[in-house]
Amino acid sequence: MSAPAESYSGVLTPAPGRARIFVNRLIFRGMLFSMGAIAVAMYRLIPNKNVTWAFAKLSARNLARLCGVKVRVRGVEHLGAGPYMFTPNHQSNFDIAALLGYLPGTNRFAAKKEMFGEPVLGMVLRTLGMIPIDRDNPLEAIQLLNQLNDDAYSTIIFPEGTRSRDGQLLPFKKGPFVAAIHLGVPVVPVVCKGTHAIMPGAVEIVVLPPITTKGLDYEQRGWLRDTVRQQIAAELAAPMGRPAIG
Repeated sequence: MSAPAESYSGVLTPAPGRARIFVNRLIFRGMLFSMGAIAVAMYRLIPNKNVTWAFAKLSARNLARLCGVKVRVRGVEHLGAGPYMFTPNHQSNFDIAALLGYLPGTNRFAAKKEMFGEPVLGMVLRTLGMIPIDRDNPLEAIQLLNQLNDDAYSTIIFPEGTRSRDGQLLPFKKGPFVAAIHLGVPVVPVVCKGTHAIMPGAVEIVVLPPITTKGLDYEQRGWLRDTVRQQIAAELAAPMGRPAIG
């Protein structure tokens, strides 16, 4: 399985000026709301929902290009048909665009329930079938994830629970791994590298080998969480451009 990706030189680029970073933030927000609104309209008007998803993925890749970000994806050869639970680290809001645009397949994000209350973003999330996570009602989230599993969709969920403010890996929550064990889907550690700030430069999305949850029980949720975090931490510490672990 493969995904379209930008070329990647492996050469670090000079840090951009504050003006370019500011412009990129404006581009990011403008594209998010304008393309999101178009995607909502397409989803409601076009019977073939795959057309909307193709538009959303293309828009995410165009956003990267407009921001001067070159995205490289490694490790997709580890993936089969799925479904999977992808568990990426979370450095910035650009992670979402990079994962949407370059991670193979038609995937659904799980996001904090509070995000669904925002006027435009919430409408986009609900329309495109994203999963609200209510920390006070984890069983409801598992039921929604179970429906995705039945429909053969993979889920993308950030186990840190929120984005890192300084790029350092935060502690992982146990919830995603409880859900993965309950659903019996493999967990795929995904590493977002170089996304800490929305600026011109190189970004890598590294897909590590899936970890089966077959035979695991609730008591092993901590082991699964720690294993995934250790693998992501090891890849984050490695130089960009080297072969993926496994």
